Amino acid sequence: MNTGRVIRDMNADILAVVEAEDRIALKHFSEGVLRAVGGVPYPNIMLIDGNDTRGIDVGLMTRAGHDIGLMRSHVADGGPDNPVFSRDCPEYAVTTPAGEVIWVLVNHFKSKGFGEAAANNARRRTQAAAVAAIVARLQADGQTLIAVVGDLNDTPDSAPLAPLRATNLRDVATHPRFDPGAFTGKGTYGLGNDSDKIDYILLSPALFARVTGAGLWRMGAWPGVRPARWPVYPELTKKIHAASDHHAIWVDLA
Repeated sequence: MNTGRVIRDMNADILAVVEAEDRIALKHFSEGVLRAVGGVPYPNIMLIDGNDTRGIDVGLMTRAGHDIGLMRSHVADGGPDNPVFSRDCPEYAVTTPAGEVIWVLVNHFKSKGFGEAAANNARRRTQAAAVAAIVARLQADGQTLIAVVGDLNDTPDSAPLAPLRATNLRDVATHPRFDPGAFTGKGTYGLGNDSDKIDYILLSPALFARVTGAGLWRMGAWPGVRPARWPVYPELTKKIHAASDHHAIWVDLA
């Protein structure tokens, strides 16, 4: 329910989701939980099954008028024995009510929590390089409105994310209008310290130029207790009630 409240209050036209079981689960969540907390269900919901055997995939939900058109999956990149992406890096072409096409690439890179650090770092770097190559191909095809979003499981200055830093994508957290809220840290995980920034909205130059606001919505994230770092929903009284251990990141575009 607190996850639903976060999504209700952000009310995004284009919403990327991370760690969802399948499209039907998202549809049930949208029609059941969102409606139960006074939100409006999403009419357009898409999720392509990824490589994670636990069934934690990435997907997209959009409002009416923001139509999901062409989709490209990258689950097979690298071959069946060594897939590049832990989940997938789906490309979604979303047409806005104005008729413009925004390419949204949703990601969930390899975590630091399991396996050897060196191997994990190497895989995240491979994933970052693959995403950078997809962006380069889209831009070579004349696409200028591109957003790479999701949980990249590493910090902005990390070696694994260097291939993305080498592109012309811009992190909304660097925009002068970025508002982290009551707690000034830009971290998107745990207690929100700067060292916990692992979730991103990276925008192409043409989209970054249209940013009118951006920030973090922490109302569903556990704020700690001594003292609480940010205000939360009244229903969030214990850490297990958190909507997620990640904080929602948003951007408004003209």
